[in-house]
Amino acid sequence: MEIAPPGLKGLAVADTMLGAVRGQEGFFHYRQYDAAELARTRSLEDVWTLQIDGALPPEVPRLDPGSLRVLPEETSRFIDESARWVGDPMAALRIGLLAVGDHESRGPMLDRSAEQIHGDAMRLAATVPTILARHYRRRQGLTPVDPDPSISHAADYFRMLTDSTPSTEAERAIEQYLVATLDHGFNASTFTGRVVASTGADMAGSLVASVGALTGPLHGGAPSRCMQMIDEIGDPSSAADWTRARLAAGDKIMGFGHAVYRAEDPRGVVLREAAERLGGDLVESAAGIEAEILAVLSEWRPDQRIVTNVEFWAGVVLELVGLPREMFTPTFSVSRSIGWSAHVVEQHAEGKIMRPSARYVGPAPAIAPAV
Repeated sequence: MEIAPPGLKGLAVADTMLGAVRGQEGFFHYRQYDAAELARTRSLEDVWTLQIDGALPPEVPRLDPGSLRVLPEETSRFIDESARWVGDPMAALRIGLLAVGDHESRGPMLDRSAEQIHGDAMRLAATVPTILARHYRRRQGLTPVDPDPSISHAADYFRMLTDSTPSTEAERAIEQYLVATLDHGFNASTFTGRVVASTGADMAGSLVASVGALTGPLHGGAPSRCMQMIDEIGDPSSAADWTRARLAAGDKIMGFGHAVYRAEDPRGVVLREAAERLGGDLVESAAGIEAEILAVLSEWRPDQRIVTNVEFWAGVVLELVGLPREMFTPTFSVSRSIGWSAHVVEQHAEGKIMRPSARYVGPAPAIAPAV
């Protein structure tokens, strides 16, 4: 038996045409395209088309998720009712996805055609912002805002959450965040969804499994924690002492370090550019805090290069555009659900269940087989 390294680090467990992360170079790509450049130059709908249909518009028709954001009436009522007793938006998302799936895409993928599976992937990912926004507003005692199929996915998410139209600059910043975080190799949530998909399970079940993995703070929960850190530090001149104190206590510095990147995280570069275009005191303060923290981390681990990861500048961007902090991690699922759905489709087409082994390390069995 071959023994995998802890956390399966560096171990390829499947083939994919959807993209890859090259951490030593600070580079990642969606299919054959530089993902950071796609975030700079393309719309979310363009990149969605690339990942689901394999090419960028105009080579193939651009996907339009607008009408797909509208929830079935039964699902809307279900989310409204669940908001009375479910406080966590990520729990509400799991409930909502299962409700949509049960209503519209019943049965395992094993029993559905490729065309139906494609439709399930589009439909379920498209409902994520609607589910999240509706639950959020109900929890706040506010009237839900119905989707507007005529506007972009990014703008409509903001609108459904806040009941206001984002500025052109804010809409583009949100869209760049969504494109930059749409997919990122075989991260924990993507891998989880693919494992479930390999069983032939339904699309909703596969995506709900991915959402469950994303709820872990080591995976997708850092942007709001980064803003809490920035608030706590306050002036950049306090950042070095604050960081040394946290390191001495054995605490993790949120927004810094990455399991894969040893060069600069290109997603963070894109989002820092987006933050700088939005401008303001927060951007200047965050940049100063970032520089001080990196300097301390360099002293602390001179043999390693610890870089700023995507969550630091993601938190700044989401704060600047006016999204509520409790919705930062849910917003990550708005983008990542598109990547998950593409991976689920790809994994299902593989047609083989994932069934690794485990190395037993407990006491020897009481009764050994006869020799």
